[in-house]
Amino acid sequence: MTVSDLARITGVAGTTIYGWESGHASPQVDKLAAAMKVLGHPIEEVVLIPPGQRFPSDWRVLAGFTQPQLAAAASMPTTTLQKIERGESLVSDERASILGKILDITGDEYRAAWQRVRERPPGTPA
Repeated sequence: MTVSDLARITGVAGTTIYGWESGHASPQVDKLAAAMKVLGHPIEEVVLIPPGQRFPSDWRVLAGFTQPQLAAAASMPTTTLQKIERGESLVSDERASILGKILDITGDEYRAAWQRVRERPPGTPA
């Protein structure tokens, strides 16, 4: 498939896709999800983070959600999700279960990812 075809089908500008290919730009998760769907490949083929090292935001990206989309699906404010993803707010078992279900992982997997983000070294991106 050509870049022009991918751009046309996904509605993502061709220059944006060229930026991804050249490494000069990083894709927005929703645009990446659209492109990977058209290409018939999971996001996991281009977002290479082993399951045991994933943070909550990694699981969200792999599922193709932006923060506002996931927050809406979980019926919570985006700011709450942001704080959870940065490990700045506690996550209840119920909320971990809800988020896990939406992301197609278990609540325990979500909680483990949250624990990793809480314990990350200072300055490490969440």
